[in-house]
Amino acid sequence: MTSALHAFPHALPRALGRVLPPRAALALVLAGSAASVASTFLPWTWTAKFPGDLTVAGYPGGNQVITLTLGLVTLVFGAAACGVRPLARLVPRGSAQALRGLAFAQAASTWYVLAAIAVELGGLANWVAGSWVAAVATLLPLAGALALPDDRREAPPGGGLPRPAEIAILFVLMLGAMLVVDWGLATEHTQQFVGYVLALGFAAWGVNRSGLLEEISGVSARNRVATSLAALVAAVAFAFVQDGDAYLSLAANILIFGAVALGLNIVVGLSGLLDLGYVAFLGVGAYVAALVSGSVFSRYAGTPLPFWAAVLIGIAVAVLAGVLIGAPTLRVRGDYLAIVTLGFGEIFRILVNNLDGTSGPRVTNGPNGVPGVPDLSLFGYDFGETHQVLGFTLGRFANYYLLLVGVIAVVVFVFSRVNDSRIGRAWVAIREDETAAAAMGVNGFRLKLLAFALGAALAGLAGTVQAHVTTTVTPDQYQFLATAPPNSAFLLAAVVLGGMGTISGPLLGGALLYVIPEKFEFFDDKQLLLFGLTLILMMRLRPEGLVPNRRRRLEFHEEEIAEAEGHDVATRTAPAGVKA
Repeated sequence: MTSALHAFPHALPRALGRVLPPRAALALVLAGSAASVASTFLPWTWTAKFPGDLTVAGYPGGNQVITLTLGLVTLVFGAAACGVRPLARLVPRGSAQALRGLAFAQAASTWYVLAAIAVELGGLANWVAGSWVAAVATLLPLAGALALPDDRREAPPGGGLPRPAEIAILFVLMLGAMLVVDWGLATEHTQQFVGYVLALGFAAWGVNRSGLLEEISGVSARNRVATSLAALVAAVAFAFVQDGDAYLSLAANILIFGAVALGLNIVVGLSGLLDLGYVAFLGVGAYVAALVSGSVFSRYAGTPLPFWAAVLIGIAVAVLAGVLIGAPTLRVRGDYLAIVTLGFGEIFRILVNNLDGTSGPRVTNGPNGVPGVPDLSLFGYDFGETHQVLGFTLGRFANYYLLLVGVIAVVVFVFSRVNDSRIGRAWVAIREDETAAAAMGVNGFRLKLLAFALGAALAGLAGTVQAHVTTTVTPDQYQFLATAPPNSAFLLAAVVLGGMGTISGPLLGGALLYVIPEKFEFFDDKQLLLFGLTLILMMRLRPEGLVPNRRRRLEFHEEEIAEAEGHDVATRTAPAGVKA
């Protein structure tokens, strides 16, 4: 039974391949994709009760935009499969897998919406002619793509494009990715977002299997400064394409979470130290900023400090807390260290909860926290006011979002410089084998303490900004586990989910952990269930994370990579006419 299940995904393409020759299969992919594009200009239902405005002819709306985009992209990759020379770089490792991924994306996204129309509106009677056209049209590329022969090959060793062209491509890709993310965030209904996730997931899988993402990674590696600048420009541009503060508020919280996750990535991803109380350092920075920034509920309201001073004090106190917890405990390893850090996180929460003037000195106002944290004002620019910049209106959350983009830039710079330094290599050595590293002269205790201190500093920096964004700091915001981030469990999950030891991994993981519960309204109070299922699937399907570094990818897929490399060698060295 098990062998039959494993053989089924390979048996279906072989069966279709016997029915359809390669040229006919490719023609079916192109014809079906063109029909899918045409179907988006037809109504998919007759009533406006279903979200997404799918009743208008001649103007794609809602999820029709996804089907339209996927159909056009599939046509482009189909043209590359036909041998159009300028498009050959899109499929360096073969076109069949890319077309299958895109065809699955079309079918899954479109059929989910069509099924939702039938279920929510009460049956297939709510389908119209456009619905049936879309249903059939999206199955045609899937059948054709599955019938295509497997053309996986080693990427050709051709040289890169001229440097200006590569830089231009990076900027276009970053801005395009920003627009794709913006469209996903702007989806107002769960049905639209689920279709968006299905489309994006399958399409990314197919494009990755074609070798295009590896090609883009190579271009990015050759132009690191340009990549960073393009990412910064795209992040800043995001604030100027928003109509209001709704999604900028979400984006600002994601950046806070991402900055803290990058700090934890130093401790967990580089040094290999399991820290289960890391959110306490975020709380330290937030409480320091709330207490010294002039809140009328603060004991120190009479002597407000400027933001730069609050940042320095917040970082210093967070580093001190990191050293105090690290110095006596970093001589233990593994589970014992995890238990100690978990205890530290709970001690911090209980401590600030008791500094209310009754159970202890009046410092933090206990469970009431410190509300009324004033908005920042830097060089006369009030972050709480609306401003006109280059003809665009920037509200409160847009101001804080742009400030947090700068904070992320600082955190990324620190992480990348440390990662490429001798200290970073020593951390990796400690993570891989602390005993062997000590035998080579690496001072494990001192370097682990430095990792704790640097990670705490980055979290403290993010906390000082968070206090002004949320305007209220309470103990309940800094728990080990809660139904929504930030908390220590979600921070650790962001690092593991995104990819330990990378820069983009924790940022992507943090964004997903924030956005998906926000969009999946039907999970409501079952967000922890979604969280657990996601981790289980990730550990089973992609344990190295969404954006793994090369070392971790080799660790988890050593046998698969060796088998693929052996197959490539056998194919190149086989005599003519002999099948390897």
